Amino acid sequence: MADEMVLNAQKFVNRVYGSRIGMTVEENGRTGWPVMYALTRALQWELGIDTLSNNFGPGTLSTLQSRHPVINASTAPSADFIRIVQSGLYCKGYDGGGIDGKYSDRVASSVARLKADMGVDSVYPGSDLVPKVFKGLLNMDAYVTVNSGSDTIRSIQQWLNGHYIHRRDFFVIPCDGHHSRDVAKSLLFAIQYELGMADGTANGNFGPGTQAGLRNHTVAVGTVGTWAKLFTAAMILNARNVPFGNFTGDVKVGVEAFQSFVKLPVSGIGDFQTWSSLLVSYGDQSRRGEACDGVTLITPARAQTLRSEGIKYVGRYLYNPDPTPSGDLVHKEIQPGELKTIADNGLRCYPIFQTFADSADYFRPEQGTADARLAVAQAAKHGFKHGARIFFAVDYDTQDYEITEWVLPYFRAIAQEMAHIDDAYRIGVYGTRNVCSRVSAAGYASASFVSDMSSGYSGNLGYAMPANWAYDQIVTRTVGSGDGQIEIDHNIASGRDIGENSFDPIAPDTLLDSELPTEAHEALLLEIRQTMKDIGIGETSANTKWSIKQSLDLVLHNDALITGMARALRMRKSLIQVPVFWETRHYDTSLDYLGDIGVRVYHSGVQTVPPLADKFIKRDASTGPGQIFAATAINARNQAIRDGVLSGATRDPASDADVWAIWQQLNEDPEFNIRQVGYVHRYHAVKYGVPRPSLTSSPQNVFDYLKYYQGDTSNAETEAEKRLQVYGTFEKYNALSRGDVW
Repeated sequence: MADEMVLNAQKFVNRVYGSRIGMTVEENGRTGWPVMYALTRALQWELGIDTLSNNFGPGTLSTLQSRHPVINASTAPSADFIRIVQSGLYCKGYDGGGIDGKYSDRVASSVARLKADMGVDSVYPGSDLVPKVFKGLLNMDAYVTVNSGSDTIRSIQQWLNGHYIHRRDFFVIPCDGHHSRDVAKSLLFAIQYELGMADGTANGNFGPGTQAGLRNHTVAVGTVGTWAKLFTAAMILNARNVPFGNFTGDVKVGVEAFQSFVKLPVSGIGDFQTWSSLLVSYGDQSRRGEACDGVTLITPARAQTLRSEGIKYVGRYLYNPDPTPSGDLVHKEIQPGELKTIADNGLRCYPIFQTFADSADYFRPEQGTADARLAVAQAAKHGFKHGARIFFAVDYDTQDYEITEWVLPYFRAIAQEMAHIDDAYRIGVYGTRNVCSRVSAAGYASASFVSDMSSGYSGNLGYAMPANWAYDQIVTRTVGSGDGQIEIDHNIASGRDIGENSFDPIAPDTLLDSELPTEAHEALLLEIRQTMKDIGIGETSANTKWSIKQSLDLVLHNDALITGMARALRMRKSLIQVPVFWETRHYDTSLDYLGDIGVRVYHSGVQTVPPLADKFIKRDASTGPGQIFAATAINARNQAIRDGVLSGATRDPASDADVWAIWQQLNEDPEFNIRQVGYVHRYHAVKYGVPRPSLTSSPQNVFDYLKYYQGDTSNAETEAEKRLQVYGTFEKYNALSRGDVW
């Protein structure tokens, strides 16, 4: 919403300073960084600074301090100088006195209120404007609680300002009730000051001097005063619900919960490791975790090194986008036999997926879809069974707005694509604390792999540990010697993810189906038409709804879905394509249509007009693209759930409610219907005692699957012979795609 006085401030800075400072701002009545930058440049111009900047830096502050250490009605340098102050007040939401160039009582009252909101009124009493407060005026920090901020966090921010603003390198931090990078940095400055560090030595970094000092400042029940406040402040800023102030019994309970959460020894005291985990994302880097990740091949010797280091879980990459890797990255992708080595040596592997995920514009929805498909293909290729969690990487310092605009849509696409194959693999996220927390809160990831080693990243500093963290990456180290030497990123494990130690046989790339290139669609149509003609079926038939082309279009429209299901179930893609194509082409506008209506009448009790004949009213009927009975789908899904290839609760095919629920999905959701075809094949294999479909199913087995899909009717074998010819045509083109012929 536009504000008239902010608009006047924008007009003032444009009119008086636009040509002087080399910029103008949009006159829209809305506060923001552009107008703050312009006011900062205007102030620099008034101070006689030659090189103007958007930044209110040390040069601006020192010049202001030397020329105008106190600004009030009697010391006002000029009317325009005061108009800069008034404009800043209005942009901050305070009364600026009308932008009339006078340091009036209204202006003085607002400055006093501003200092009180900042928490510095005891250090800078009265209504004089001083340089550090002026610096805080010309930015976008809020000094009142905003956006559902915490009043407790605001009191901490005000306390830090009031307690340390007199130090040279400490500047006013926001008092908005939210933890942030600036607040985290200010807390480290405060600790360094209390450790006795001089101005110029204290730098807000968690360096050796700070670490050494904290080893001598353990706090516990009974600790009072400044150190207790600093510790409880750190706890609160890490989303711990403890009182700010003295170290009480309630604080001890909160410390124990925090230590348990981040996998520290639970002591209830604020020792060095606890201080470390509260103050810096990687915590105490001397810790030994139970997990690691890396780009190095795990050999038997290296596996034994990891075991001796206490490692249980090893993160390895599903894919290397570099077609000719060299140096340290030559074995970035999991190598043949490596997962067996990992399992044989008592370790477990959690898969990581990353291509070039190192800038915002990579994370587009279409890239998320493509990455989900590739990750599933690679996971299946390497032998990861259904239910394994794949950690998708966001490997750069992602800004919060980039998460909103890019990363969340990318992960939404991953989740949608994974849902297309019934969540065969679970989704994890690798990235900063902010990335992990926001992706998980959106429901797109069930566990987080946190890149805490990058402590200076804006997405780590000022953010609490994600609630669903599984692995916490804290340090790179080289362990072992000789053949067993290996460089790893050492990680703390929470136990929320334990990787995998049982794998399917590796599937060579040549056995995994791919999506059919669009340039092959027309040729496939021509051959499918000829195949159908050879078995006596034309483009259309009486009482059928779909032509050959329309039926094939449906299959090709769902090519990504069918490919994903085939890869996830490790079966030939043609086994899914044929039933969908065949049943769609043979959908009878009389019998099949009446069957669909009859099921709806049975379960709703509502007759149609004209009334449907009793013989068509049934509790179940084949329906949808794959013409699947609800009971068959239930049995197939139950079998898949028992096999561990599908998650969820089993249903009862004898229950009208369950049959009706599944039948509606089969009838109304084509993608759901198509997903069930593969499960039906697997169910029929168990039911009729033949091998389950695989990437190397024999011609006889393929014939059996096609026959059993038809059912137990007398003409099942004859119909299967026809479908087998269609299968051959689809398989010809799928085989060409596997060989990248197109």
